Amino acid sequence: MNDPQPDASVSVRADGHVGHLTLNRPRAINALDLGMIERLAAALDEWERDTDIEIVLLDGAGDRGLCAGGDVRGLYDQIVAGHPDDTGAFFRAEYALNARIAEYPKPIVVLADGITMGGGIGLAGHAAVRIVTERSKLAMPETRIGFTPDVGGTWLLGRAPGRIGEYLGLTGQSMDAADAIYAGFADHLVPSGSLADLHDALVTRADPETPTELVLLFDETAGPSRLEAARPWIDDAFAADTVAEIIERLRARPEPDAAATASILEELSPTGLAVTLAAVRRARDLPDLRAALGQEYGLVLWFATSQPDLVEGIRAQLVDKDRSPKWQPAALADLPDDIGAQALGYVPPTPLWS
Repeated sequence: MNDPQPDASVSVRADGHVGHLTLNRPRAINALDLGMIERLAAALDEWERDTDIEIVLLDGAGDRGLCAGGDVRGLYDQIVAGHPDDTGAFFRAEYALNARIAEYPKPIVVLADGITMGGGIGLAGHAAVRIVTERSKLAMPETRIGFTPDVGGTWLLGRAPGRIGEYLGLTGQSMDAADAIYAGFADHLVPSGSLADLHDALVTRADPETPTELVLLFDETAGPSRLEAARPWIDDAFAADTVAEIIERLRARPEPDAAATASILEELSPTGLAVTLAAVRRARDLPDLRAALGQEYGLVLWFATSQPDLVEGIRAQLVDKDRSPKWQPAALADLPDDIGAQALGYVPPTPLWS
């Protein structure tokens, strides 16, 4: 399968036995829209049946990143226009692609070079071989817009060491290559200057032959992870039962980063924080990625259909860009005690998996 549209938002081509997918919206840091998701899914469907394709390689055009996330502005427009069906259709297609990547019978190698956030994690985080570089910046920043991590993000966060998952999910803080490998979001660090050589090696298939063995020829040891070094105060604070108690513990810690983290949390949506805490913790007990995606799908539609903070967060960050969201409620103390259970108990009108 070779792409007849060289300027398409996803470039699809075969390089020998390597099926090569390139997200091609560099001015938007390759942010995903529904057409891109459908194009990726169609290519994977075709290549699964193509005996000439043995490996799939996914990367992003430009030098800024693999993928900055999903089309959040489009989500805003759908919610404001009162089109929840369109919202559900987008997330069903995206989550089906996330699961497809995780379950694909041929190895998928993803180059998470540069910014890889939100929906980009859904593409990179579930692949068979996940590569980061010295330029990588990974995050699940959904709480910054009054939302909650999705695209299987809670599955990854729930399996991070200690309470790193709660920390990353609630704060939306970024990971460099060392952090991403430590937290379980990536497998190998390959210098950005070696990516072209890695691509050539995958195409020519010089011995050794498996993608992982080939990647190891270019792999470098990541430096120390700041997340690993911060485990004492992160594990202590983020083991608390509630967001309010997490903030209280952070304020009591002597580390300057702990106090700075408390300040971050105090600026974010109380609803988004409380629901995210509940979602990450429940994801630890779920049996597989599909179950986590199902949980996230319900949460996404709960936010989209009943919670003003999502629209307000997108407005403040991306529409008016005043960076001054007015959360409802504005204080953690004003949340119902069972807000997490309410959100997790929401049943979408259309199921994710048919």
